Amino acid sequence: MMIGYTLMTEQAGPRDLVEHAVRAERAGFDFEVISDHYSPWLAEQGHAPNAWAVLGAVAQATERVRLMTYVTCPTMRYHPAVVAQQAATVQLLSDNRFTLGLGSGENLNEHVTGRGWPPVNVRHEMLSEALEIISRLFNGGHLDFAGRHFRVDSAKLWDLPEQRVPVGVAVSGQQSVELFAPSADLMIAVEPDEALCQAWRQAAPDADRIIGQVPVCFDRDEAAAVQRAHEQFRWFSGGWKVNSELPGPTAFAGATQHVRPEDVAASIPCGPEVKPIVDAVSTFLDAGFTDVALVQIGGDHQDDFFTFAQQELLPALRER
Repeated sequence: MMIGYTLMTEQAGPRDLVEHAVRAERAGFDFEVISDHYSPWLAEQGHAPNAWAVLGAVAQATERVRLMTYVTCPTMRYHPAVVAQQAATVQLLSDNRFTLGLGSGENLNEHVTGRGWPPVNVRHEMLSEALEIISRLFNGGHLDFAGRHFRVDSAKLWDLPEQRVPVGVAVSGQQSVELFAPSADLMIAVEPDEALCQAWRQAAPDADRIIGQVPVCFDRDEAAAVQRAHEQFRWFSGGWKVNSELPGPTAFAGATQHVRPEDVAASIPCGPEVKPIVDAVSTFLDAGFTDVALVQIGGDHQDDFFTFAQQELLPALRER
């Protein structure tokens, strides 16, 4: 298992994110993923810089770690032809360290273009078309495409990397596995679902990576960690089916107004101890995941986490 670090665009500005990327590499993380949001989930998080601009800087500031979007929606804010161009460029800038992580999106980020928010079956149709467009552009040459949701007129990627960009797709159930496994190189999921991993491996036996994510809130003061996790990550309790539909931070605040600090602490490791984090990551390992990216909650609380990760957490995780 590779252990990654999450560049959370919702909780830090662009300059800080680049510094976090450098620090995470020095601390010994194997890869780094970046969220691609137009808005934070909650106003308390306070940030949402452009992920692709940050990635360009991170690609130049780091040397070893793999990079990945976790995840980009290539259907509304971005046309898939533009996403293909962005991904190819970051692959070149990073010397072939980049993976394109894609998903069907969240209302929170995609409604800003004024096109409304389609039902999930339509979003899946859109993502399927987007995957085809991106794959065909990665093949090289000019592309003309006329689908139900997208058109492409004589598009070509003029700067293609020698190593094709791997593509991962976020899935949450059997339907999305059946739709996307045949055209993806790896699976992305946020719950340690063994059945989902098994279904993916049956549908895509050559897709060798399955990447999950675990939020943590490290702090030497456990009470402070619980308070911060509740303030900034109580949205996490809503689940994907709810979270993908809510339109903005105010809606998330209303939907989570009855979530208590102890509710958050029950699902997110909080405090100074290594074992709860190792246990949380182990549930993904046991379910069949090959990689897990950690989220340290709190944009202003990364420095102590990097020291903790290098000296205590990463050695414990690798021993497990």
